[in-house]
Amino acid sequence: MAAKSQPNVPKAKSGDSVTNDRTASQGQWGRAWEVDWFSLGSIIFLLLCAPFIVYYFIMACDQYSCALTGPVVDIATGRARLSDIWAKTPPITRKAAQLYTLWVTFQVLLYTSLPDFCHKFLPGYVGGIQEGAVTPAGVVNKYQINGLQAWLLTHLLWFANAHLLSWFSPTIIFDNWIPLLWCANILGYAVSTFAMVKGYFFPTSARDCKFTGNFFYNYMMGVEFNPRIGKWFDFKLFFNGRPGIVAWTLINLSFAAKQRELHGHVTNAMVLVNVLQAIYVIDFFWNETWYLKTIDICHDHFGWYLGWGDCVWLPYLYTLQGLYLVYHPVQLSTPHAVGVLLLGLVGYYIFRVANHQKDLFRRTDGRCLIWGKKPKVIECSYTSADGQRHHSKLLVSGFWGVARHFNYVGDLMGSLAYCLACGGGHLLPYFYIIYMAILLTHRCLRDEHRCASKYGRDWERYTAAVPYRLLPGIF
Repeated sequence: MAAKSQPNVPKAKSGDSVTNDRTASQGQWGRAWEVDWFSLGSIIFLLLCAPFIVYYFIMACDQYSCALTGPVVDIATGRARLSDIWAKTPPITRKAAQLYTLWVTFQVLLYTSLPDFCHKFLPGYVGGIQEGAVTPAGVVNKYQINGLQAWLLTHLLWFANAHLLSWFSPTIIFDNWIPLLWCANILGYAVSTFAMVKGYFFPTSARDCKFTGNFFYNYMMGVEFNPRIGKWFDFKLFFNGRPGIVAWTLINLSFAAKQRELHGHVTNAMVLVNVLQAIYVIDFFWNETWYLKTIDICHDHFGWYLGWGDCVWLPYLYTLQGLYLVYHPVQLSTPHAVGVLLLGLVGYYIFRVANHQKDLFRRTDGRCLIWGKKPKVIECSYTSADGQRHHSKLLVSGFWGVARHFNYVGDLMGSLAYCLACGGGHLLPYFYIIYMAILLTHRCLRDEHRCASKYGRDWERYTAAVPYRLLPGIF
């Protein structure tokens, strides 16, 4: 799931060249050192087209009731021109700018100024000061884990306003949806540009920078591995989790409020979308410490891909189901609704249990039980940048014995459930499952390429023991 997401550099000064050479010898750790023509073409395509894709989807809902072919047909038949469509698009407003500034400022304050207290009274929750994985340069960063606290406080204020304070309408996000899009784009481009400049001139850790010599690749995929301001403000963790994922459930609540305002009730489809996506969001923050060990934090650098993506792509395209249901209030039959709910819950179960099995295996160094049995492992070794030989274990039990990335199957099942909740009237709500299938397949292949370079023949033994990547018998 998204969390996420989501979807993972200037030439080094001479003092860093030895470190860069050593890091490069490790193969696939972090993003690429060199850019081939296909990668460069893909990067330029995304830089040019991704913002247009977001605009097109949101504009299609605003002007064509979510009919994706509507704008194309109108332009092709001469009923409308691009200038006509653009003229009908709401511009940025002072109100939207104030709302967005207040929102981001509030999330920054929650992230930096309020130490986590949830771990003190919630059994099983791990928060507070935690260590991340070792970076390519050997740095171990510390993080202030307080995402669950930020999510809870934000939503308590939201519900207090809706039922007691009445400071603003619960439909405020929907009512300013397109003006807020321009604000999100401004922040996304600003933080991405700042991160690149920072990587060139005042990086947090110069040894953790990567320079390809290609401006477009550096801008999109990032220069710095973990850009920071001060001791605690980590760009990657903040923008991966806040403000986009905290906003996800608030956006859905605002869509539900708008559906009720327009149609007099909230449909069961809207309830399902809100509930299933809220489960994922809460799971993300409950397991924020575990997230420090994922590919997003451990291997991706911070550039436009994460900066703009977390500000714009995530909140605007991951919430298309709720937006669609405002314009098309689908009421599902009981069997359909139950089927969607079960698909989403089973998908979440696979996603969570698979990740728990891997985390348990890592924390106990294999001294645990997976599905009631001692886990089967592949012993492997690799050489780090300093020439040291390390030993590791790859799990081949539980869901990790079914397929090498079976957690992604659960992810895709949940993604499909969100879409099926919207019925079959339009293609727009199904963009999410199409995008997630492409994203997770690409991530799967990218991770395996890195692991093959890291483990060599040991990885071949592992793939022989677990021959399928995602779906047994298929892929």
